[in-house]
Amino acid sequence: MDISSSTALITGGASGLGLATARRLAAAGATVGILDLPSSNGAAIAAELGGVFLPADVTNVDEVRGAVAEVAALGPLRVVVNCAGIAPPAKVLDRDGNPTPLEGFERVVRINIVGTFNVIGQAASTMTENEPGADGDRGVIVNTASVAAFDGQIGQPAYSASKGGVHAMTLPIARELARFAIRVCTIAPGIMETPMLKGLPEAAQVSLGQQVPHPARLGRPEEYAALAMHIVENGYLNGETIRLDGSIRMAPR
Repeated sequence: MDISSSTALITGGASGLGLATARRLAAAGATVGILDLPSSNGAAIAAELGGVFLPADVTNVDEVRGAVAEVAALGPLRVVVNCAGIAPPAKVLDRDGNPTPLEGFERVVRINIVGTFNVIGQAASTMTENEPGADGDRGVIVNTASVAAFDGQIGQPAYSASKGGVHAMTLPIARELARFAIRVCTIAPGIMETPMLKGLPEAAQVSLGQQVPHPARLGRPEEYAALAMHIVENGYLNGETIRLDGSIRMAPR
């Protein structure tokens, strides 16, 4: 897919995996729309990349619809990468054996899976109006799951459920959107150098990296961005979830 005259929407694009992906897509010639919370540094990132900042909550239908319309007004929207998400830990029971508040579970699921679904729907509706490119595609959507979707750890039931949902809906959505020539894939990253992990002590980061069989280190946001870019460019990738994890399989704790 040639994206040099197209636009790309990246949720969670002001930091971490989203930021690396936004930079990669901008370098390839796309006009990038950084969709992130108003409190983020999305405006500075958009200015750096010559794109546009789209302050929005991924769970808000009207805000996402407006963001999609704004970026699509700058050129055909052909790429969407969903990186927005949260990962607060919480067990089913607290230390005293009492159920943890349900609101926390609902919030994770709402942002990670409902938000992803919302962005897919609003963006895909706009993509259907694109003229097919030379490869026949009208657009491509890349979602972000996690290895926690497959081997979640204790304390990750909400996160695992939400990312498992992102993985599970990839194929049915890809099948549905095939008639519009829109591809849908998902990346399931392992332990990555995100802002959350960078806040840990150096020794803790090294210890986590050593759990990865090879290479024994944390994954880099640029490696996620490279895979996202390959999905965009490889027209035969569709309906697939790809693990990006150095072959790690997470232990129970």
